[in-house]
Amino acid sequence: MTADVVVVTWRGRDALASCLEHLAAQDEPHRTIVVDNASHDGTAELVRDRFPHATFVELPENVGFGAAVNAGVAVGDGEAIVLVNNDLDVDPGFLAALLAPLREDPAVGMVAGMTLMPGRERVDAFGVELDAGLAVYNRLRHASPEAVETAGLLAGPSGGAAAYRRTAFEQVDGFDETLIAYGEDVDLALRLRVAGWRAAAAAAAHGVHLGGATIGVDSPRQRWLAGFARGFLLRRWGVLRSRAAPRALLLEALVVGWGLARHRTLVPLRSRVAGWRAAGRGSHALPPGAVDDGIGVLESLRRLRTMR
Repeated sequence: MTADVVVVTWRGRDALASCLEHLAAQDEPHRTIVVDNASHDGTAELVRDRFPHATFVELPENVGFGAAVNAGVAVGDGEAIVLVNNDLDVDPGFLAALLAPLREDPAVGMVAGMTLMPGRERVDAFGVELDAGLAVYNRLRHASPEAVETAGLLAGPSGGAAAYRRTAFEQVDGFDETLIAYGEDVDLALRLRVAGWRAAAAAAAHGVHLGGATIGVDSPRQRWLAGFARGFLLRRWGVLRSRAAPRALLLEALVVGWGLARHRTLVPLRSRVAGWRAAGRGSHALPPGAVDDGIGVLESLRRLRTMR
């Protein structure tokens, strides 16, 4: 199976250098495609001088993660599309492990890798899981990498360490470019499930994720983008028309209230309204098997408080 590894970057020159060094050490044959969201920080010179084997796509402006991925995918032709965050250092054997489920099962359209926190003792994410209110959680967050048997229901991969079958990705038209960052991987996973594709996880596909290197952890920009994605997903997937509406509204009220009390800002509210409007009219039914009904309201609140 041929593979294109797409790395989107924005003002992350130093992290990108480390990422590309680790990718270059992979035994699995692949093509690396770097998509630069108009960094203007020396990224172009870095890639051309130190990583001439990589295909470099230089965008004239920052179009966001999903649109940049789509641009990178468009210049490739690999049977598999692998996404790696620019601040992720993959382990030896990462690509081979990540591609294995695609090779083994033609019904699998997407695969989740496992990202680790610096120090390697705790998991950053092992794909994503969803509760009935469509709140998104990183599977195994803060758990030991050895605890894979306790991971929750896999909805789909996180965009920071993922593989997609190209035929599946193109069938659903890739990422929705309305989403700038956050939520686009969830939306894509749900659309792939609607189209009949399965999700799989590759526990041996490890990489260390610095986290927040691009946007900044808990920055105003991050809060806006996360809120926008939340509003978008709530409307697109009809959550507030479902039986889960009360719990979803409770969660949103708590997040908005926390933003007002802690940061004295209505950004969480304004961003959700903007995302709701951007989703447009109409909604889709959630595909079966995507939501973990075992995550109750109290567990959702506990995860919300400890998710960082």
